[in-house]
Amino acid sequence: MNNLFSQFNDITIILISLSAMLLSGFLLTRITKILRLPNVSGYIIAGILLGPYVLNIIPINRAKNMGFIGDIALSFIAFDVGKFLKRELFKKTGIRSIIITLFESLLAGIIVSISMHYIFSLDWSFSLLLGAIATSTAPASTMMTINQYKARGEFVNILLQVVALDDVVCLIIFSIIIAFINTTETGNISPSYVILPIIYNIGALGVGFLFAIILSKLLTPNRSNDNRLILAIALLLGISGLCSIFDISPLLSCMVFGATYINTTQDKDLYRQINNFTPPVLSLFFIISGINLDISSLGALGLVGIAYFLIRIIGKYIGAYLGCFITSTDKKICNYLGLALIPQAGVSIGLAFLGQRILPVDIGNRMMTIILASSVLYELVGPACAKLALIYSEAIKEDKIKSLDKI
Repeated sequence: MNNLFSQFNDITIILISLSAMLLSGFLLTRITKILRLPNVSGYIIAGILLGPYVLNIIPINRAKNMGFIGDIALSFIAFDVGKFLKRELFKKTGIRSIIITLFESLLAGIIVSISMHYIFSLDWSFSLLLGAIATSTAPASTMMTINQYKARGEFVNILLQVVALDDVVCLIIFSIIIAFINTTETGNISPSYVILPIIYNIGALGVGFLFAIILSKLLTPNRSNDNRLILAIALLLGISGLCSIFDISPLLSCMVFGATYINTTQDKDLYRQINNFTPPVLSLFFIISGINLDISSLGALGLVGIAYFLIRIIGKYIGAYLGCFITSTDKKICNYLGLALIPQAGVSIGLAFLGQRILPVDIGNRMMTIILASSVLYELVGPACAKLALIYSEAIKEDKIKSLDKI
């Protein structure tokens, strides 16, 4: 297939690739609907089938050059998550969400670190690093599953607040652990490893806040729907571009952008407009993720990688349960919130790449292998687990699932 593509110019290859990805994603979701799996699963499987390890239809270098689609998709997703951080909602569940976040993120990190050190005799540096990355959760597949089944209610509000907050926890812990490892390995500590990532992300939060104020002034009552959408997407892309300059994820900044806008305007219509625009972008994001998943790395995952995969899930579940129990949260949320916190990609992979660049070579490479390989498993099982959590928590109703699965 790559020989066939080599006969065409770049524009032809890109257009045919995009067409093949969207069509394959649609076809695979017909199968996943029969199996009662969320659309995200179909998109990821479609990407794996199109990728170099199965049919090898889409040139891998083309997929890697489409990485910007990931930033765009994450920007849209984070903006949508921001609407669940409304002032009245956060006053109602905010303290609970913070406590639950601390429990589910820190307990997962602690259990992973201790297990890696005492069960597998890994040094503390490597164990702590895996524990730091284990604290993060990926909102993309969970958010898309929520939108697909139109899930609503307290469970969804708390879930998305927790997902938004635990990336903040992950960033702080990862920066501290990186500084610790470099100190123990080299005897020197560089403040830039701790301070700069935090400064960049705080700056990104400020940008998100500022852009939301600007957007609220631009979207006057007489502004047409078309121009409302154009202006909102222009600023979202601007935030994503500014974040890429400093090699940080646009997630936190765009969450603040979405949260600030909803709190200053109470304008829910804009979120519906953007949600109507984003399905092709989000499907491409997950298909490209599937193409880029290094299936061969599963062979190198080994016992340590499998243990990391399972122990992190256990830590997330127990931590979420304890956090909910301590805050007297509804029993159904206690029982199923941890099940919706399984997906891990995006932030964790970004931090793994960052660690590979600035850590000693052997530590960086080992960490990258485990994180990338486990991400394959997390992204395959995570959406289905999120759907089950939403069903059993009654955030989505059985009759709605049946009707939507027929579409």
